[in-house]
Amino acid sequence: MKLSVTIITYNEERNIERCLRSVDGIADEILIVDSFSTDNTIDICKKYHARILQHPFNGYGEQKLYAALQAQYDYILSLDADEEVSKELHDSIMKLKQDKFCSSYYIINILNIYCGKPIKHGEWYPDRHIRLFNKEKTNWIPRSVHESIKLIPDEKPKRLKGELHHYTCTTIQEHQIKEKKYATLNAEIVARKKSFIAPITPYIKGGFRFFRAYILKLGILDGYYGWIIATTLAKSSFLKYKLARIMQKKASS
Repeated sequence: MKLSVTIITYNEERNIERCLRSVDGIADEILIVDSFSTDNTIDICKKYHARILQHPFNGYGEQKLYAALQAQYDYILSLDADEEVSKELHDSIMKLKQDKFCSSYYIINILNIYCGKPIKHGEWYPDRHIRLFNKEKTNWIPRSVHESIKLIPDEKPKRLKGELHHYTCTTIQEHQIKEKKYATLNAEIVARKKSFIAPITPYIKGGFRFFRAYILKLGILDGYYGWIIATTLAKSSFLKYKLARIMQKKASS
């Protein structure tokens, strides 16, 4: 059976070639949905004979859903530009194609690589997500952030051997900027729920996020970067609820 690989991009010249190289041999179609990049992303994609569509970015879930709907084949492997298919995962997908797939969707384990270091503990590991699926059976839920594949009643996703390597950030500052962006997007979602947010809530949420990531999930075993990740996630959680509270107060005034 044939497989479409979909990738959403915006100014990903630093990452995209690594991603494209990793799907060589398993992709019967590479579909790039680009949000009008201004760097060399498109030129790099053309070297790999990718089909390229330009589409305004209206949230991660919506963009990935749009990509899946434009894909030529029913089975989709959805990747981010800063991800890479490992050799073991590549072999697993090749075998699936030969066996003509046996499930509507598959879970893949993601190994996050932070400032060049694989992160094996904390909230980031094991990081499992459905990334390979039959678009005729399910698809992306169009959330602006923390997008996910809709589960099928009475059908559990199967697991694939191997990992996606996710090159998250090359610097701590880059991570902090990303988390501020996610905090703002998540704050809008929380604010719309109209649940009461007490003045102390941001502090409780931020404190617990750190405790969970660093202690309960053993982020402490990742050393210095484990501390940095847990601290940054805690600040992001604090900011999310602080901003959501502000948004609710503005909406009610």
